[in-house]
Amino acid sequence: MRPRSGKWLTGLILGGLGGVIALVVLAPTAACQRDFAKLRRDMVARQITARGVRDPKVLAVMGQVKRHLFVPKAYRYSAYADGPLPIGHGQTISQPYIVAAMTEALELKGHEKVLEIGTGSGYQSAVLARLAKKVYTIEIVGPLCQSARGRLARLGYKNVRVRCGDGYQGWPQEAPFEAIILTCAPPKLPGALVRQLKPGGRLVAPVGPVFGIQRLILVTKDATGAVSRKTLMMVRFVPMVRGRR
Repeated sequence: MRPRSGKWLTGLILGGLGGVIALVVLAPTAACQRDFAKLRRDMVARQITARGVRDPKVLAVMGQVKRHLFVPKAYRYSAYADGPLPIGHGQTISQPYIVAAMTEALELKGHEKVLEIGTGSGYQSAVLARLAKKVYTIEIVGPLCQSARGRLARLGYKNVRVRCGDGYQGWPQEAPFEAIILTCAPPKLPGALVRQLKPGGRLVAPVGPVFGIQRLILVTKDATGAVSRKTLMMVRFVPMVRGRR
């Protein structure tokens, strides 16, 4: 399926022509080794700003968080490329644009308590941690959960709590949340997560069939508790699964 105006550039894979899926992996270069900071600036300008992300706080954080520290060493010099990368256990780190666009949709002001479902390597958590007061993140894949927890601690992200387990029930002990983000796709949005969204809050999630085309939706809840939904774009993410892995 052909991408249209950047809207099909996704968290898991890049839509390709004729059903072919492309994963961009660049070989290490001297430039990568010398200047990751320049690569981050280029990523923000050419991939994120160019596709319409405008929140200056989000753009600044995307330029600050060291994405190359959140991918396996074999892919370190591809960390700022325009696409997702594997992080092991059948999971990926999302495309930079998707991370930025989903973060922008939350409209974080700095005081929020945020719930993330799908920690992965911890990169999205690190981005959120610089924009919100507290981040609670859940990862179902045990080894990824443990490595993300250690990585975030080593890098000094003290306002992130990582839980290993099933995200379908959210984190009721810490609810409600001003913002909720899913980095994996359930076939339909779990009711528990909607209930844990605070009135006035925002939830962003890919929803749809396993490895099919999914809708990235924005859920808002007004002061009375009434919920509305809006489709932001079409995407493809790894599935949200139940049970410990």
